[in-house]
Amino acid sequence: MRIEQGLKLGFKDVMIRPKRSTLSSRSEVTLDRKFTFKHSNHKWNGVPIMAANMDTVGTFEMARALANHKLFTAIHKHYTIDQWNKFINSLSKKETDYIAVSTGTGKSDSKKIATIFEQNPQLKFICIDVANGYSEHFVNFVKDTRDKYPDKVIMAGNVVTGEMVEELILAGADMVKVGIGPGSVCTTRVKTGVGYPQLSAIIECADAAHGLGGQIISDGGCKIPGDIAKAFGGGADFVMLGGMLAGHTESGGQMVEVDGEKMKLFYGMSSETAMNKHTGGVAEYRASEGKTVKIPYRGDVDATVQDFLGGLRSTCTYVGAKRLKELTKRTTFIRVQEQHNEVFSK
Repeated sequence: MRIEQGLKLGFKDVMIRPKRSTLSSRSEVTLDRKFTFKHSNHKWNGVPIMAANMDTVGTFEMARALANHKLFTAIHKHYTIDQWNKFINSLSKKETDYIAVSTGTGKSDSKKIATIFEQNPQLKFICIDVANGYSEHFVNFVKDTRDKYPDKVIMAGNVVTGEMVEELILAGADMVKVGIGPGSVCTTRVKTGVGYPQLSAIIECADAAHGLGGQIISDGGCKIPGDIAKAFGGGADFVMLGGMLAGHTESGGQMVEVDGEKMKLFYGMSSETAMNKHTGGVAEYRASEGKTVKIPYRGDVDATVQDFLGGLRSTCTYVGAKRLKELTKRTTFIRVQEQHNEVFSK
């Protein structure tokens, strides 16, 4: 047993200090970024915010809506091959550059993505997703996937430490998903005691990834638009959102009515709800590590997207970053004990 004494921080522990700026309007800020990915050498241009591969968020409908804004969607892994084929046939070539095929690490998962890519070779992105990215089996799956798909962009996770980011990039991942336990419907930290404050995880993992020419995706922990800015300020290349994109017309999740108000179900993919739906229940050797909540129906996702993109542009103007790429270099975090005045909050 050992104890690390260094301070680790989450989004709520900091704010971004403003700096002199020559920008006179948010409209001068460019949020598009261009990436050339390490192993696949694929070039990508867009706004590096993505919908999480949860079946209540990463839907085909969400992907179509977000692609209009040049935002990315990691499609959840529970669609059938026929559903995939029908969806891909309805997309333009440009739209396919904003979606990833998600997969687990089982043999059936591997066969399924092989069929999807065989029938839809224009797809470029694979999201290899497990709750615990520290297993040797997971690393070997990433290596095998890279060998099978040398021209595809592979994102893999989740991890929270620099040495594991390096191992996954060396194994063939172009991008590594960073985050254990910060999600709004994740109970991993409660059930297991395992986790890492998200901002510190981003800072440390970004340093490791960028040293090898890879990228990271901050996955989880964003409650408000300002958290997205903090994630980018800490060095994240992409920011993945779950709860902030849940509850919309394009989101998955059953619509219910509570006291006359429309609500949508939102649940973690390790929750009892998800396991009952997709795997026939919670296996006897494991516990549910997610919860199910009802959130108010929020209408079409476009308004939410405009809100957090506007907030991100405003962050850039406060620190003088004309391009999103410059935000990290222009960011100075200050430690705080209070984020905002909650006197009129619910």
